[in-house]
Amino acid sequence: MSSHLGFKLPLLPGYSFRDPMRSAFHRSQTLGYKAGSPVARPPTVGIGQAPLESQQLSHQQNTELSFDAAELMYESSRRSSKLPDFAPSYVAFDKKVLRFFAYFTEDVLYSPNEEYRVRPVNIYYYLEDDSMELFEPEVENSGLLQGKRIKRHRVLKNALGENYNWKDLNLATDLEVYSVKYRVIQCDAFTKEFMESQGIILSEPEPLPTDPYITRRQAPPSTHQSPSDFDSLHQFLTMDRQVLRFFAMWDDPDTPDKRKTIHVSIMYYLVDDTVEIREIHEANSGRDPFPILMRRRRLPKQFKEDYECFPSCVLEVSSKEVDQYYSPKDFQVGKTVKLLDRRFLLYDCDVFTKNYYLTNHPDMDMKPMELPKEEDNIQDRKREIPPYNGFGSLEDSQQNCLYLIPRPAKKDMIKLLENDHKVLRYSAIMESQDPKERHFIISYYLSDDMISIFERQTANSGMIGGKFLKKTRIPKPGSTVENPEFYSPADFAIGATLSIFSYRFVLTDADHYVLKYLESISDQIPTETLDSVRQRLGVGTTTSQQAEQNGHNEVGEPSLDCTGRNITPTDLIQ
Repeated sequence: MSSHLGFKLPLLPGYSFRDPMRSAFHRSQTLGYKAGSPVARPPTVGIGQAPLESQQLSHQQNTELSFDAAELMYESSRRSSKLPDFAPSYVAFDKKVLRFFAYFTEDVLYSPNEEYRVRPVNIYYYLEDDSMELFEPEVENSGLLQGKRIKRHRVLKNALGENYNWKDLNLATDLEVYSVKYRVIQCDAFTKEFMESQGIILSEPEPLPTDPYITRRQAPPSTHQSPSDFDSLHQFLTMDRQVLRFFAMWDDPDTPDKRKTIHVSIMYYLVDDTVEIREIHEANSGRDPFPILMRRRRLPKQFKEDYECFPSCVLEVSSKEVDQYYSPKDFQVGKTVKLLDRRFLLYDCDVFTKNYYLTNHPDMDMKPMELPKEEDNIQDRKREIPPYNGFGSLEDSQQNCLYLIPRPAKKDMIKLLENDHKVLRYSAIMESQDPKERHFIISYYLSDDMISIFERQTANSGMIGGKFLKKTRIPKPGSTVENPEFYSPADFAIGATLSIFSYRFVLTDADHYVLKYLESISDQIPTETLDSVRQRLGVGTTTSQQAEQNGHNEVGEPSLDCTGRNITPTDLIQ
């Protein structure tokens, strides 16, 4: 409506008209990214795609352009310069911070030594969003709460709600923030360059005033007493957290274990001339984590003459009984020092200790000494396993000695997979004074070298047949408990006697699969064992392949018993 009337209505309620056809109210985006970097572009439209007033030329501007047509034709070089690219403030001033140095004075009440303090402050002004931050540098052992005084935000300038701007900052001026007056005295090079580029001339910088309390402390105090030869406060301020560290050896012949040479580190604290000795533990040494061999204390070096009758084992030793304490001059690399009746050989020190002696005691040689190589008794020492107690298997009992938490004994998985379901079966009778013979089937399992015994049921024998011995490894008679020797297929010869847990069994027959297996490993089996099996089975020099052609399989079925009768799987089940 204002365009038709030629004038604009006042911006008052009831005087403005809303366009009912307008549906977009968003602001166009002016920031884009190209190759990961922000790229600013000037806005082409206003809010809700409305044309910008800056792009609408007035009647006067159109007239000027029409009269300057000739000038544009002949002097186009002057008009050919492009307008500068538009960049928003958060892009143009990104990571640009003005830094000013200031101070403020703080009154000290009820103190006879000082009236006020001078506390320096750094003022950071972020051009991106016109926020400010005040930070006070921390001074060690000051006893004051220092650090960030005012967090980053827009600081109020006055009661009208105005905020501080970078144009309000200058040198040699007072800046009042939350009722605290800060005196701005200096700025960095970037701040000075930025202010001059904006046409602001900075004032001359001012020096930081000295604190009268610090000045008074640096001056020697006027006193009528004789000055002290030692200043404990100066030692604390200059030597705090400075420690001399020496590496030493201590030969202790009275140690209960086999370790006679003990490596220690001697710590000498320069702040109070105390000494502490720590034992150096090697990795996996198995020792308790209590390395302190001697707690931190002052070590007396020489006592007074009247101290001979002093009961030092009961009362504490004070400076009145000690004539001289240990000092850094008493510790030199390559020499032996006696501390509490223990002799320590100093063989090396750290870098800080070398630099300290090079500066304060250049006459003392701190060159490290070479130590003789000690034999690693732990690696050369053989592992001693206690004797077998008889509980469980030998392999399971050894796991209690090898590991803190017992683990299952490892099995030969290759042997277990290759020989799975491969069993050697033999027929046997038991030697006893009973005239009745007891017939057994002995099964040897090739996968784990275990043996099981099954008793055949005989009619009118009075014996109940069935499982006589479950699967277990059987040692040979005469073998020791620590190094047992177990039965193997080489010991199962026809006619041989096996002693199994005080029972004697005589082998009488074998399966045809036994002959086939023994011939496959004939180089590992004695000739007598192989010939006995061949002679009993009546094969002679025939091979196991010929036996297979005669109807024998590889599952290891027993062929004959001691009576000459064929053994069938039904007999094994019974």
